Amino acid sequence: MLISINKEDARPLYLQIMIQIKEQIRQGGLKAGDELPSVRELAESLDINMHTVRSAYIKLQEQGIINLRLGRRARIASLKKPDNKRSIEAEITARLEELMTDALLLGLSPEEIQKLLNQQTEQLKNR
Repeated sequence: MLISINKEDARPLYLQIMIQIKEQIRQGGLKAGDELPSVRELAESLDINMHTVRSAYIKLQEQGIINLRLGRRARIASLKKPDNKRSIEAEITARLEELMTDALLLGLSPEEIQKLLNQQTEQLKNR
């Protein structure tokens, strides 16, 4: 597993860690049952505070992405079928609305946002 921190990135460090772990799962680099580095190991390798890594791991656990157990390494969780599709759709809709607002505030038009969304959707289909 390769994780890197971009100090120039405006996103918080814990979020950068979360995004990279999720992306590695999506791309197949990490699979259910795979171990993640310990909080201490990852913090030392990235030269960041252990609490930052712990925050990322806890949030990933809350999202059902990883399993944490005291005294053991974090592991990638088995992907489950959603129990409540409506609540998941509501959460994703809220995130998309926030992203679209950010894109509009950064100067993109609704058409440019739609084009980006279509491009990303096509990339997902082709993987």
